Amino acid sequence: MKKNIRLVLLFLLASLQAGAQYISEVIEYTPAPGQLINAVPFGNPSSAQSLVGGISGALSLGSFGGYVVFRFDNPVENNPGNPFGIDFTIFGNAYPGWAEPGVVWVMKDENANGQPDDVWLELAGSDYWFSSTVKNYALTYTNPGDSLAADVPWTDNQGQSGFVYANAVHSQSYYPLHDSFPQIHPEHYILLGTLIKQETDTSNPGFVLSKRRAFGYADNTLRGAAPYTLPDNPYTLERENAGGDAFDISWAVDDQGNYVDLDAIDFVKVQNAVQANAGWLGEISPEITGAVDVEPDNAISGNLYVIVIKDLPAVISSERFQVEVFAFYKGRPVADEVILWELSRPGAEIDQNNQLTLTTSGSLEITATLQSKPEIKAAASTMVDLSSASTFDFNTKNQITVYPNPAKNFIKISNTKKANLKILDLDGKVVLSLDKLDDENRIDISNLRPGIYLVRIFNDEIFSTLKLIKE
Repeated sequence: MKKNIRLVLLFLLASLQAGAQYISEVIEYTPAPGQLINAVPFGNPSSAQSLVGGISGALSLGSFGGYVVFRFDNPVENNPGNPFGIDFTIFGNAYPGWAEPGVVWVMKDENANGQPDDVWLELAGSDYWFSSTVKNYALTYTNPGDSLAADVPWTDNQGQSGFVYANAVHSQSYYPLHDSFPQIHPEHYILLGTLIKQETDTSNPGFVLSKRRAFGYADNTLRGAAPYTLPDNPYTLERENAGGDAFDISWAVDDQGNYVDLDAIDFVKVQNAVQANAGWLGEISPEITGAVDVEPDNAISGNLYVIVIKDLPAVISSERFQVEVFAFYKGRPVADEVILWELSRPGAEIDQNNQLTLTTSGSLEITATLQSKPEIKAAASTMVDLSSASTFDFNTKNQITVYPNPAKNFIKISNTKKANLKILDLDGKVVLSLDKLDDENRIDISNLRPGIYLVRIFNDEIFSTLKLIKE
């Protein structure tokens, strides 16, 4: 009898997986230079085709900006009946202590021509709103001209330069070969996308760490178990179901950070979102193994709140430090939730503007708790060294700040760099819009109703979202 039951369960599981909607076509693969490019199994055109039909493929995106575009047989629906609101899952090669985050973009085939030539919308993950995230970040890679492994030079649109470093393990050319990738110029090419700051720890060469993001990035979370159509809850740390990285189409934003409501999407793009080196392990590069559409199931529910604290530096050496934190509900930031703080060091405090004040040196852990849901917490840790500290805050030298905050009649914004401003209410409606601000601009908010607003500051170089309390 037990044998018969096992056979029935195996048959049901196989039937469920057979009906799953996996990637049906890889439309484009444009990698950035990297240690796995031009080599099997991760870095040639056949690697891209390995993503079709399951989740056991092997594809590297290379350094920052490398990407792959794919589709399913049928559009992926933004179905509110899906578990946790998740519409599809992307599987990668993450493992404990090691994540290589890829940003995900979606597109609806608005012109119905079957080609990904409409507007790409970014799925705004947990790090999208941090001041360290750079929109429209562009890297130019130059072919070093060697037939074997050689450092690949790059320059960016922020005035910086560097290399994708070669290592002793992978001896082939890291710059994509023209015979395999004819769409890539044989001398140089530009890749454009969203850059997030990735925290790596190379202090222990035998165990290099690359920290996972809270939610919303590919190759960020470990794989779970079948059935793979049953997603994990992206707002918790537990791996309950399929694992991998779960995505909700409702996270889609346009190029100005406004949410766009989509009923379905036809194309998905996964792109390396970081420019980071991990020592002897080489550049950080997402590996993708496949993706699957999620099936509706109203019987599955769970927590939809999460708090995300921007990674603290390894050492804070000033008496004041600006903490960045967001509360999310269903993956969208909510400004009206009150966050309570608990700090492990005596004399350490965080005020209502999330500015950390420190008076003593030593280890520090900060814990954020959602006042309305005390079970929702997040923590971050660092070391404090005030031996050479001054009252000048190195962290806020170039930090965008809104002051006063709370405010009654006017605000000013520092370090705007001639940016544009939008103030949104909690329904996402723009209530004030200004262009090309400078630090001297006095912004009149006397006509706004008392309450909580989101202030969005953006141009080609910066993109930041801050909370404003109007008294």
